[in-house]
Amino acid sequence: MAPTVPDLEYFNGLGGFADGGRDYVTILGPGCSTPAPWINVIANPAFGFLAATEGSGSTWSLNSRENQVTPWSNNPVADRTGEAFYLRDEETGAVWTPTALPMRDDAATYVARHGRGFSSFSHTANGIAAELVQYVPVDGAIKISRLTLRNLTSRPRRISLTAYAEWVLGRARSATAPFVATAIDDETGALFARNPWNADFGGRVAFLDMAGRQSEWTGDRREFIGRNGTLADPAALRGVPLSGLVGAGLDPCGALRTQIEFRPNASIERVVFLGEENDAADARDLISRFRAADLNVVLAEVTRSWDDILGAVEVRPPDRSMDIMPNGWLLYQTLACLVWARAAFYQASGACGFRDQLQDGMALVAIRPDMTRAHLLRAAARQFVEGDVQQWWLPHSGRGVRTRISDDRAWLAYATAYYVAVSGDANVLDERVPFLEGQRLNAGEYESFFPPAVSDEAASVFEHCARALDHSLALGGHGLPLIGTGDWNDGMNRVGDQGAGESVWLGWFLHAALTAFAPLAQARGEGERAARWQQHAEGLSAALDGEAWDGDWYRRAFFDDGTPLGSAANAECRIDSIAQSWAVLSGAGDPARARRAMAAIERELIRPGEGLALLFTPPFDKSSPDPGYIMGYPPGIRENGGQYTHAALWSVMAFAALGEGDEAALFWILNLIKHARTRSDVLRYKVEPYVLAADIYAEPPHAGRGGWTWYTGSAGWMQQAGMESILGLRKEGNQLRLDPCIPKGWPGFELTIRHGAGRYRIVVENPDRVSRGIASATHDGLAPPVKPLLITLEEARQDHSIHVRQG
Repeated sequence: MAPTVPDLEYFNGLGGFADGGRDYVTILGPGCSTPAPWINVIANPAFGFLAATEGSGSTWSLNSRENQVTPWSNNPVADRTGEAFYLRDEETGAVWTPTALPMRDDAATYVARHGRGFSSFSHTANGIAAELVQYVPVDGAIKISRLTLRNLTSRPRRISLTAYAEWVLGRARSATAPFVATAIDDETGALFARNPWNADFGGRVAFLDMAGRQSEWTGDRREFIGRNGTLADPAALRGVPLSGLVGAGLDPCGALRTQIEFRPNASIERVVFLGEENDAADARDLISRFRAADLNVVLAEVTRSWDDILGAVEVRPPDRSMDIMPNGWLLYQTLACLVWARAAFYQASGACGFRDQLQDGMALVAIRPDMTRAHLLRAAARQFVEGDVQQWWLPHSGRGVRTRISDDRAWLAYATAYYVAVSGDANVLDERVPFLEGQRLNAGEYESFFPPAVSDEAASVFEHCARALDHSLALGGHGLPLIGTGDWNDGMNRVGDQGAGESVWLGWFLHAALTAFAPLAQARGEGERAARWQQHAEGLSAALDGEAWDGDWYRRAFFDDGTPLGSAANAECRIDSIAQSWAVLSGAGDPARARRAMAAIERELIRPGEGLALLFTPPFDKSSPDPGYIMGYPPGIRENGGQYTHAALWSVMAFAALGEGDEAALFWILNLIKHARTRSDVLRYKVEPYVLAADIYAEPPHAGRGGWTWYTGSAGWMQQAGMESILGLRKEGNQLRLDPCIPKGWPGFELTIRHGAGRYRIVVENPDRVSRGIASATHDGLAPPVKPLLITLEEARQDHSIHVRQG
C-alpha cells in the first residue's frame, strides 16, 4: 500500500506543488531518485536543519558552519546522513526506515513534502504506515521530529523505534570526534553530549531525547553500526539491546530506543527532540518545556509566523507559473536560508557577507522593516574606522576578512538609502554604532582574516555610510573607480590587484549610491558633503560615457595596464551584462546608449531556446591578462560565462526601467518552474524546481544544469524584480506607488496587500494591451490622481478596493 499522494501542480514525474503552491511534494517510486539532492532549509534565527527528500539531514546551533550538531554532507553523489530513524518488527526481525535513507526498499514508494518551516515524509512497509514531520519552533534551539505509526494489519504489533544522531559539536566530525563526551542526564533521562574543546561553543550541551520514553541507549557509534558497518545495516538493529555505554573516548553518537505496542488499525505518535543549549540547566529547561508543550500548537505557531511574513503581499498574474514563486517561496528562501541559516546543501558558511545580507534585507523592507533595520546596524558595526569593511564575518565571534574588494562599502549607503525610502524611517540614520579597529593590509596583501577589536569611536549610521562613500572615491586613469581585488564579481580578483585597474560596473553602482544618499546628507545639513558626492557622481557619468563606451555596449573594466575587459576587441568576455544593466539602473548612462547596450544584452547574452541569460560571453579559458580565479571555473560554469541569476535579474529590472514590457519574457526564462516541467527537463536541470539557483551552466555537456541552489541572493532580487519592476508596486513610507510594466499580452493582474489590520485589493485591467501607462484609477470608488498611482496606507481594519485601467 503506497502513501496517499495529492494532486500536484506542474508535476514533472518526480514532484509538483501542493496546497496552492505552498508546498513541494516529491514522489520517489520504485527506481526513482532525484538527480541531485532536493532539500528544505528549516530554521529560526538561532537554530535549524537541512532536510533532503530522501530523509537525510544536518542540524546546527547558532552557527551552521562552526557549530554543527550533526554532520553536513555536501556530497551530491552519495548524500550520506548523520541522522536516522529505524523501525523493527520485534516478532519477525524486519527492519526498515520511514525515509528513503539510510535503508531504502527499492520496490517501495516514499513521499516527501517540503513546506514553510517543516518537512514531512510518508512511507508504508510491513503493514505499518509511517509519517514523519520535522520542524523547529519559532523560538527554541530544538528540532522536533514527530513520527506517527498506524497499524494496517488485523493483528497486534510490537515495534521498536530507534533514533540515531552522529555528534559533531564543531566544524567537522573528523576533528571533533575525539573530544566529544556523552552522558545520560539524571534529571531528564535525555542523552547529553559536550565538546569542551570547541573554542567558541565549548560550554554548550547538545541533547537527544524521546520525550522521556527511551528505554535503551548508547553513545558509541562503533557499537551501533558494528565493525565495518554502515547506517544502511547497523549491527544494533539485529535484535541486540543497546548497551547503555556513554562517556568519553568513544566514537561518539546518540542512539535511543523505545518499544511500541499497538492494536489493529490503531495509531500512535512518538516524538524525538534534538537540540542544544547554553549549559545543562538550560538544556533541561528546554527539554521540559517541549515535553509539556502541545506540539500541534507549536507547529501552528510556525505556520502562522510564516503566513504572517509571506502573506503580506499576494499576486495573481495571468500566468500561474509566475505567481507561485513571488507568493512565498522566494522570500522563504531569502529569510530561512540567507538571513537565518546561512547554510544549504552546497555551502554551510555560517557567516554574514557584507554585501550579501544587505541585499537580502532590501527584499524584506516592505514586509519586515524591523529585520532590515536590525541588519543595517549589524553591518555598520563591521566597518573599520578607516571606512572599509569586513567582507564577511562570523557573528558569534566577530572574526572576519578584511579585503581590497571595492564594492562592499558602497552597498551600506545604497541599502540604507533604499531602506529609508521604503520604510520612511529616517531615524535609523541617528542610531550610534561603534567602528572596528585592526591591522591594515600590507602592500601586496589581498586579504587578512582576524578578530578585530571594537573601537572606542562610535558614530551615527549616517556617518558610517558617509565614511564608506568617502572611502570609495579614488579614481584610476580613466576617471573610473578602482576595482581593487574584485567588485561584485569576486572572481575578477586580478584585474586591478596592482592598484590601477578600474571597474565600469562599480562606476554605475557608485553613482547610484552617491545620488541616492546625497539627499539624505542635504536633509541633515551636510550640504558640503552632498555637493561633493553629487559632483563626483557627475564626473563618473562623464567618464563612463566618455571612456567606457565600446561602440555598441559598455566595457566591463580596465586592467592595471589599461587593457579593456568586456570589449568587442576581447576574444573572451566580449560583453558583460551588469555593465549594461546598471547603465540603466543607475540613471547615469546616456539614454540612447543605455538602450543600445540593453539591445546588445538581448542579442548577445539571452538564449531563449536554451532558457539561459548569460553573465558574459565568451567564457574565460586562455585570457591574458589574467582576470583572476574566475578562470578556475570551467568555461560556462558559474561566474565564468554561465547564467548568474543575480545579474540576469538586474537585466530584467533594466528592461523594465526602459519601459519595455517584454522584460517579462526574460523573467519567464528565469522562472525556475520552466526548468522542470517534464521528466527530461528535470534530468537536465537536476536541482530543486522550487527554489532559485544561483547559476545555470551554459556550455555542453552540462548546458542547462542548475548549479548552486538555496544559498543565493538571486531569490531576493527576483522578488524585487517581479514586484517592483514588472508589477510596478513599491512602498514609499506610508504610500504605495503603482506603475506596472507588463507584457502587452497580459489582460491584467491582481494584487492583495496587507497593511496593519487593513487589506488592499488592487485589480489592474489592460484592455488596450499596453506595457506601461495608467489611464484611469479608482480608490474605494474615488478617482485619485494617476501617473503614477499613489495609495496612502492606513492601519485601520478595513478592506480597500483599487481598480486601475492601463492604456
